[in-house]
Amino acid sequence: MPTVTVHRDDVEKLLGQPFDADVFESLLELVKGELDDVDAATGEIRVELNDTNRPDLWCVEGICRQLRIHREQRPRDYAFFDATAPEALDMREIRIDPTVNEVRPYIGACIARGVVVDDKLLAQLIQTQEKICDVFGRKRKSIAIGIYAADKLQFPLHYRGVPPSEGAFVPLGMNEPLTLEQIATMHPKGQQYAPIVARHGLWPLLLDDAGTVLSFPPVINSTTVGEVREGDSELFLEVTGTDLRMVTLVVNILAANMADRGASIEPVRSVYPEATPFGRQVVTPRHLKRTMSVPCHAFFRALGETVSGADLQRELSAYGYRVENTADSVRVVVPPYRDDILHPVDVIEDFAISRGYEQFSPEMPSEFTVGGLLPLENLSDRVRDLMVGMGYQEVLSNILVGREELTDHMELHGAALVSVSNVMTASYSVLRNAVLPSLLKVEQQSGRAFYPHSLFEVGEVARMQADSPMGSETRTQMAVLLAHAEANFSELASRLEMLCFYLGISYQLEPVDHASYIPGRAGRIVVNRDAIGIIGELSPEVLENWKITVPCAAFELDLSALI
Repeated sequence: MPTVTVHRDDVEKLLGQPFDADVFESLLELVKGELDDVDAATGEIRVELNDTNRPDLWCVEGICRQLRIHREQRPRDYAFFDATAPEALDMREIRIDPTVNEVRPYIGACIARGVVVDDKLLAQLIQTQEKICDVFGRKRKSIAIGIYAADKLQFPLHYRGVPPSEGAFVPLGMNEPLTLEQIATMHPKGQQYAPIVARHGLWPLLLDDAGTVLSFPPVINSTTVGEVREGDSELFLEVTGTDLRMVTLVVNILAANMADRGASIEPVRSVYPEATPFGRQVVTPRHLKRTMSVPCHAFFRALGETVSGADLQRELSAYGYRVENTADSVRVVVPPYRDDILHPVDVIEDFAISRGYEQFSPEMPSEFTVGGLLPLENLSDRVRDLMVGMGYQEVLSNILVGREELTDHMELHGAALVSVSNVMTASYSVLRNAVLPSLLKVEQQSGRAFYPHSLFEVGEVARMQADSPMGSETRTQMAVLLAHAEANFSELASRLEMLCFYLGISYQLEPVDHASYIPGRAGRIVVNRDAIGIIGELSPEVLENWKITVPCAAFELDLSALI
């Protein structure tokens, strides 16, 4: 969970009241926070936040904004979120070249004027930048933030892709100009973050109209204009990323933060070579206008108490929403610096937080129940005990895997798989339909360990199922892998025989042709005339795909079918 360090003076200024540790600690319940430590000597306060869905709270401005809204019982107004007709407005521009489409296509920005940077503000800017980029931005893969002295820039800015051997500038922490390629190999930040763009032929570069380099997103700023110092009063804040909505949200957060400190915010227009989900010309900050209607009876169903329209209006307004009541529902407009409201339950939870959980009357359960393990879990635990007793080592793997691991690596090309719709990385793009590939992935990394290798795993898989309400079903399966120089069908079949004996299962083996196994060395495991698994020696092609250098025998059973 994010932990942020804030300063007592900042808290007093942003809240508009003297700091009291006890009062502040009680108020932190509004942001799901806990007071971790208060250093009376330095004024530093550590706050641990028990929520990873709200990046707007990972800073002192966001925490104090939520507390102040609740005290004032109304949402805050930010006029700069209401800009319309972007092509008609006279404002600073960033012109995006098509060359960044494949590597890092989106950029948004704003200018904050009128707040002088001191040591406390500079520390908070750096902390906010790091928290959002590392957690929300997945270590800058999705989101990266750059902050610059705006008075040094000549607009319009240009965001384009260049060959790694070009784009030389002096990066922060260096004294000599380096090309992007040299930064990637010689600069600590380049070594850490350049791999994000390394597979692309062109790397992103942000320049002003005079050709001065601002930064190499998402890696490092330039020393010339990318180093904010104490005394600066005009800041240019930009965000690059792979998702336009995320980029816009982060610009909104930064703009709201600076506005809360008294800065005037100037929107910036990003001009794209082609249409985006927000149009070809996108002005940021931009209200995301996420709205939701929640039936009044949903509050009763979730909270156990009837809630009046006046209560809903008051408490949701005191949590930052714009609220409209109807006879049987409430319609809310989510604040522009939030994008975490995905379900009516999210609104209901915010209502409960705003009202205070202590305001709800406790009610003891009217029924007494005793929990217990499902029969499938009991069977799974029994299988684990037996396999460990036979000298096998258990593996625990992710159910999300890469598509190639289940198809090409197993010589099962074109297999139907349950896929993730909004894939962030190809390594976790589908749900596995078998456990054996997970064991082979472990074996692939174990070539230097002493043989034999005896592995097993009991875990969930997902299969396509047309007649299921969701189009798929979840099953529990177990797989066993034996790897050494003389691993063979007979050796592993004896382990299967022992396992089934102690489980009290009668089974038969029937010959089967399977692309993952050597022809003539594989069998179908049949229980009560139902095929529940397969056993055999893995084919040389499969072993080659996995870069495994010793023979392997394996079997996999559908434990769900045994219940």
